[in-house]
Amino acid sequence: MSVQMKFFMIPVRDLRESEEELNRFLSGVRVVHIHREFVGQGDNSFWSIAVEYLAGDSAQTGPFGGGKQRGRVDYKEVLSPEDFAIFAALRDWRKQKAAEEAVAVYQVFTNHQLATMVERGVTSKSELMEIEGVGEGRVEKYGEAVLDILSREGRQKVDKVEE
Repeated sequence: MSVQMKFFMIPVRDLRESEEELNRFLSGVRVVHIHREFVGQGDNSFWSIAVEYLAGDSAQTGPFGGGKQRGRVDYKEVLSPEDFAIFAALRDWRKQKAAEEAVAVYQVFTNHQLATMVERGVTSKSELMEIEGVGEGRVEKYGEAVLDILSREGRQKVDKVEE
């Protein structure tokens, strides 16, 4: 399975056909992330939408996602077992950090951001900042802890592979 992109322009005027095309597409894929931006150009204004989705046989979910909430990603299916273990360690850390700060877990990092860190094998603060939605503030606040987990769990992954 691989992540693919599809782009849509939904004009403000006469949007029905474009809207139906987008909805047909979304009902047949496993959405990872949707990027949207309103482009104001008077009568020619439109929504620019980029959909990241999973391509491959098991990515097809139908309108109800086989009993799961449509649009949600099961990272246990997407990531390798080794990468999922690292992802799970990051999620556990995030849950603890969010509880300490009395904020929602997604305010620390989203699942998509954590999975991207693991998939890319991030090893530096500058690489963290390359992830969409991760800015200087988050890197300064959480960067050392995240890099420590990625490094520690990554070493364990290598040790298991060498055995």
